[in-house]
Amino acid sequence: MFDEIIKNLVLVKQDFAKNYSGNSHIQEIIPTSKSDKFPIEEEHLELLHGFTKKNLIYFNSYEKKILDVDCTVYEGDINDYWLNSIKHGTSCQPFYPTWVISAYLMTLIAKKLGYEELIDIGSGDGRIAFCGKFLGLTSHSIEIDDGLVELQKLICNETLQNFDPICDDALEFDYSKFQLRHPVFFIGGLPQMGGDMLATSIIDKINSIKELKNSTGIVFAGTHSKRQLSGNLSDGGWSSLIQQHNLEVIQTVSLPTIWTFDQPTETPYIYTKFN
Repeated sequence: MFDEIIKNLVLVKQDFAKNYSGNSHIQEIIPTSKSDKFPIEEEHLELLHGFTKKNLIYFNSYEKKILDVDCTVYEGDINDYWLNSIKHGTSCQPFYPTWVISAYLMTLIAKKLGYEELIDIGSGDGRIAFCGKFLGLTSHSIEIDDGLVELQKLICNETLQNFDPICDDALEFDYSKFQLRHPVFFIGGLPQMGGDMLATSIIDKINSIKELKNSTGIVFAGTHSKRQLSGNLSDGGWSSLIQQHNLEVIQTVSLPTIWTFDQPTETPYIYTKFN
């Protein structure tokens, strides 16, 4: 089911991007209702639309049929949050979120892999942690920018989904306080934009908690861009770090994100575990 949904999402995204005539800073789509191409639970779709409608980065929405799929298009602007997110000295990447529907699918994959807790590192507006919460995982959302954390708290209140927004530096945070058993960490940052430093710090912290060394998964956001990768095309740019820390790649999935809207390829997410 996942492969078909992801394939259909990519096709719909590519058609939407090719024909989009608006001028908003960001734009994305969510299927309006359950269908053969998107057999997603209605309750889950309602929650995804609820997150987007309560999120201040979006200012407009409209219905549109794309490749015979009824979709809702959401338009928004992240400039203010982007500017605030780059003011922190240890910030590894400006705020550029994945699509909400992509966040849902990648979190659903983590749940199917058996993880019980989700820690979203550099969580932005909290969309991955939000999906983890309503999918039944114990979610924690770590974000260094106070403006984005306030946005997360607003979304928590408005959607009645508390995904534990925490305003802190992920490089300094003590993860042992979560008392984790079988967690998955989502790393928000590309390897060539400081994400490797962030990931190395998180891995070192995981290794310092002996109960976690054999039970933890890490999901990396990568890129297929040769310009950004400077020649390292393996595992979305993460191959060196994966080998260095003896991680095992268990799955890779490419999904639409805001930063790949006008590109022919999607963003690869690499699921790994300690070997």
